[in-house]
Amino acid sequence: QMQLVESGGGLVQAGDSLRLSCAASGRTLSSYVASWFRQAPGKEREFVAYIRWSGGGSYYAESVKGRFTISRDSAKNTVYLQMNRLKPEDTAVYYCAAGLPLTTAQSLNLSRYDYWGQGTQVTVFS
Repeated sequence: QMQLVESGGGLVQAGDSLRLSCAASGRTLSSYVASWFRQAPGKEREFVAYIRWSGGGSYYAESVKGRFTISRDSAKNTVYLQMNRLKPEDTAVYYCAAGLPLTTAQSLNLSRYDYWGQGTQVTVFS
């Protein structure tokens, strides 16, 4: 079993930055794809970004491309989401997830992930 614990959320003004962390325990993330999803009130959970541990390839949702950066630290078994130029529409609970999707299309699918964190709230006010 793997446990994922997110941290770093908060209340910020539009244009500010935040860095979310997702620390894994129980298993190493090195064999998995690690992703961030988010869920705004009244909306479905949506894909934000993923990173393949081996090789570091990443992919982003169009809504965050150029503003968010996903990265990983193998020594700390942790994945990060650096969020810059935040907008009110980025307000959501952010979840990290780990799984074994084989393609980019699969990586966007929640069902491809076996492990989820409890989420961290990000609120952006204008």
